[in-house]
Amino acid sequence: MSSASEARQTVRRRRVFYIPGYDPIHPRRYRELYRKEGAEQAEISGYEIALSPKQTGGPFGWHVEGRMDGAETRAEFEVLVWSDIVRDSMEQGIAATYIQLARTAWTYIASGALFRLMQLRKGPVIAALYPVVFLIVQLALALALAWGLGRALGLVHPLAAWGGLIVVPFVLEWFRKQDGKFFAYYLMHDYAYSAQSKGENPPELEARMAAFSDVIAEALTGDFDEVLVVGHSSGAHLGVSILADLVRGGRVPEGGPALGFLTLGQVVPMVSFLPEAWRLRADLAYLSTREELFWLDVTAPGDGCAFALCDPVAVSGVAPEDQRWPIAISAAFTQTLSAARWQRLKRRFFRLHFQYLCAFDHPRDYDYFRITAGPLTLAQRFGARGSSKSLITRPVNIYTSLAP
Repeated sequence: MSSASEARQTVRRRRVFYIPGYDPIHPRRYRELYRKEGAEQAEISGYEIALSPKQTGGPFGWHVEGRMDGAETRAEFEVLVWSDIVRDSMEQGIAATYIQLARTAWTYIASGALFRLMQLRKGPVIAALYPVVFLIVQLALALALAWGLGRALGLVHPLAAWGGLIVVPFVLEWFRKQDGKFFAYYLMHDYAYSAQSKGENPPELEARMAAFSDVIAEALTGDFDEVLVVGHSSGAHLGVSILADLVRGGRVPEGGPALGFLTLGQVVPMVSFLPEAWRLRADLAYLSTREELFWLDVTAPGDGCAFALCDPVAVSGVAPEDQRWPIAISAAFTQTLSAARWQRLKRRFFRLHFQYLCAFDHPRDYDYFRITAGPLTLAQRFGARGSSKSLITRPVNIYTSLAP
């Protein structure tokens, strides 16, 4: 490759849009995570990353200057915020959460989605069952305490035995206040949000996604070498639909910035396997053939919350004959993290689900900070890379219709 060609292909300015998963926390969390983990990765890998206040519009983001591989790159980050929608969906009382539990479990069991999902990866299915089981255990413990207290009160007067039930709401409220340790309520609300409409996006989310498409479309007309959209966890399937709308609407200009799509720790089948997820399945099928973008999917078998090395298009049963995306690779946590770090993290399932955004002791080709602040586009960095040989591509979903 000639030096002129290298100069033409080097990214000097990049716009990065980060789509979080189902997360109620303020987006400053992602800036601080990038700052801390980027500094650690820079020290490990021998490059430089510096953060400063955001220089473009938008509600929240940051500016990054990267010096690596003999080049200097500037990147403008923006978090596409939907945490307010998440918080609103989580404002459920204890009784409403248990009703939500019953409805969500019935949706996945009665539709057959739960059984089909178990044929892919056990980890995310166990993660989905965890809040159901743990919330039932909480209720059982509360009732057991009520029974014990009732027996004691019954020794005083038979009718007083019913007084034991008074402890039930207090015990359940105590568990709810401890959910920062248990994540049972959090995960229950997460799965219920997708299941409440059997895979259809709620109207408020559709409206927000349309706004996200407008923001990305505007960036594609700007003076950038690459526009990179990063979708993490539930943000991955939001990104699929957002970019499908963008491409379908002819809003990716020829000769504009390269468009990259990076999905991390995706949980697409949790939605696409539901009977009325027509919109998502149609968008998966459509986006998987388009030449307007480059789509890389990164998961890891060590992440028990993701459908690791599962082609989200193929397993959903909607892969067209001319499918080209995504290229799916593994972040291989057991090989890219040191033995000591892996031992610390391997049972911290929620933390591992965010490892894609963090530093690696022995990074291979996947390095979040090189991708987002380095001199190559996503396509240049991974264009010659094929999908992992252990990728699951067999169609498992029984709901494959793309329209009602």
